[in-house]
Amino acid sequence: MGENAPAIELRGVTKRFGAVVANDAIDLSVAPGSIHGIVGENGAGKSTLMSILYGFYQADAGSILIGGKPTRIASSADAIRQGIGMVHQHFMLVEPFTVLENVLLGKEGGPLLKKGRAKVREELQQLERDYALEVDPDAIVGDLPVGLQQRVEILRALHHGADILILDEPTGVLTPEEADHLFRILEKLKAEGKTVILITHKLREIMAVTDRVSVMRRGKLVKTLETAKTSPEELAELMVGRRVLLRVEKTPAAPGPERLRLSHVNLKDAAGVPRLADISLSLRAGEIVGIAGLAGNGQSELLEVIAGIRAADSGEAFLLDRPLDIAGGADPVELRERGLAHIPEDRHRRGLVTAFEARENAVLGYEWLDLFCLGHFQNRAAIQKECERQMADFDVRPPDPRLRTANFSGGNQQKIVLAREIERGPKVLIVGQPTRGVDIGAIEAIHRRLIALRDAGLAILLVSVELDEIRSLSDRILVMFGGRIIGERGPEASERELGLMMAGVAPEEAA
Repeated sequence: MGENAPAIELRGVTKRFGAVVANDAIDLSVAPGSIHGIVGENGAGKSTLMSILYGFYQADAGSILIGGKPTRIASSADAIRQGIGMVHQHFMLVEPFTVLENVLLGKEGGPLLKKGRAKVREELQQLERDYALEVDPDAIVGDLPVGLQQRVEILRALHHGADILILDEPTGVLTPEEADHLFRILEKLKAEGKTVILITHKLREIMAVTDRVSVMRRGKLVKTLETAKTSPEELAELMVGRRVLLRVEKTPAAPGPERLRLSHVNLKDAAGVPRLADISLSLRAGEIVGIAGLAGNGQSELLEVIAGIRAADSGEAFLLDRPLDIAGGADPVELRERGLAHIPEDRHRRGLVTAFEARENAVLGYEWLDLFCLGHFQNRAAIQKECERQMADFDVRPPDPRLRTANFSGGNQQKIVLAREIERGPKVLIVGQPTRGVDIGAIEAIHRRLIALRDAGLAILLVSVELDEIRSLSDRILVMFGGRIIGERGPEASERELGLMMAGVAPEEAA
């Protein structure tokens, strides 16, 4: 390795998918022992570029230099041998395996695993101590919260000898506290001489943790800047190609009739642990009610009960003044007919069938409507036209209704879900993590649309781990802790006060 050579250098890297140029003659240099951010809108080419570096894709043109030496990376195995590790946006873990077994994969140490397991356990414990990545090596990965699963991914990369670590949207599924802990880990890695590439759309994170940042737009790298010499506003404008409003502008709400009411709703999980405890709330037309809380405090279960995915143990609910059978498990088709739409927190598990084409997902759950039927058969022409309209309205990229949904970026997948649910004209909209994995330009558009829907009389219940999003959009904020609503605040409440309540501090003490 040259003494002053970049850890990574890309020269003229180009990648095409058919007529789409995903990466257009990219030149990128990453200094060793630094944290380098890569930002851009969904579909800008960030993940494609890093997938080339990690060997998932082969560039059509250009070259890669590692430590100043030209390097051919034909597979992820080649990347690992070059000291490159990657933590993907959607984790590549075997959920039924233990932490130790997942770290062991690919480095089993021969046909007899006992010796290899003992060695890996020892090395794993050392890595945990060195980088504050504590996790039980015997825990089943599928039972771990996402923050700990991410630690497993990082541990596996480090155990495989990574000196260069790529993280793709690493905080998309983390709570603020988990994200802060991750950034402390990244600083520790940097202090140890590791090189980190951080792909994210969250400009606050870029400003907080990176040394330099490269901006991509529509397949091109438009500029690389020193983070200390730029601002979120400049980065947003470079990403989108125009000025972006980083705050939500709205007039005071004018709430109308009650649209949804829950009274004394309770739910226990299979182990008998209370997930919802005596939940009562009211949602009115023309308002956004935000639910603030750390992940795992009942918000997900609350949305699932309202959406008919899970049956409550007890309690009453009313939708548009008519009873809702939440204890028996409300029928999702009936809920849609009655004017309730649901944007789920997890688009992959609840919102999409990623093996389907985009046009099929554009009507998923609404395929029974007369508009999309020809007798007992689907009206493919009508479905195609509807998908084209939704893609145009929500700027889905690429605007290809026949493309398999798995081939869209996470943010564009989210747009497909949002378009499908919003465009059906619901009276009540329950939203989980509306901008998870979505870029800055799309966030602005989604926020504006939610405010416009509120102003048009829609009743919106919003769950988000982004406290800034809750405070910006909500007219009232309900704080959940331990499955209970422990208090209500207005959007003017400080982040500190809401944060204390989210940690279980009594409202009067938090104030």
